[in-house]
Amino acid sequence: MAMSDKQAAEAFQAIRWHETDGKPYCPRCRCAALYTYTTRALWKCKACEHQFSVTSGTIFASRKLDIRMILLAIALFVNAAKGISALQLSRDLGVHYRTAYVMSHKLREAMQAEGQLSGEVEVDGMYCGGHVKPENRKEDRIDRRLSENRTGKRQVVVVMRERGGRTLPFVFRSEDESLPTIQSRVAPGSVIHADESPAWDSLHARYLTKRINHKRAYSENGACTNQAESFFSRLRRAEVGTHHHIAGPYLGLYAGEMAWREDNRRVSNGEQYLKLVGAALASGVSRQWKGYGRRRVG
Repeated sequence: MAMSDKQAAEAFQAIRWHETDGKPYCPRCRCAALYTYTTRALWKCKACEHQFSVTSGTIFASRKLDIRMILLAIALFVNAAKGISALQLSRDLGVHYRTAYVMSHKLREAMQAEGQLSGEVEVDGMYCGGHVKPENRKEDRIDRRLSENRTGKRQVVVVMRERGGRTLPFVFRSEDESLPTIQSRVAPGSVIHADESPAWDSLHARYLTKRINHKRAYSENGACTNQAESFFSRLRRAEVGTHHHIAGPYLGLYAGEMAWREDNRRVSNGEQYLKLVGAALASGVSRQWKGYGRRRVG
């Protein structure tokens, strides 16, 4: 908050073009010969004549918030251990709720992990949504466990968590649907740890799979899914304590955010801040959330 707009832009510039010590170059042809505008914070490439700013081609493209507010939003977002609601972020920044909401989703988009896991990998699922409110009178209540009495909105977050490594969550309609994704994301030769759910039975054909029956124990004979359960605990706390409701279409984004927080929980706040800014600048233009951002009037 103590930064001027110029200092914030220079800090943003230093993070984006860190390999050239903050000196900009064309994002299209990577030419460093540029024209500089005195009236606007833009550059023009002398080779291909492409005009660009410090946020062009990133997840913050077509922004309306100034750079200082974006950096402050990232700092507030990172410092919240179990997430921060869009309403809280809008109050802290003094912006419209929808501006904070879109900014949060852009940062969650940048947090999504990719790649393949190997070694010892824990696999587990957590069902979310589709709650059916019980009737007031006992005689009017139905058995909510039966499929015909459900809303159809229930989803499952299936997580693959590499011990000592990364966490990859995905959202499916059922645990059975996650098997092709698990096979593509977990390298052959890895050791899978899973619970007693029959959905994981087919994993034995491809991996050495260790199973744990939670009715008997949480860890037994070297098999456990405690790290996967730790991720689910963080996701549940974020939903219950911070967001209160996570809409179905965005469940994957929230799960990806909590996976990022879980993987970086032992990293200092400063490092987390730089990692998220770097990830946001490395991300391409967001098709879904592009172009939003507005200061509150009055």
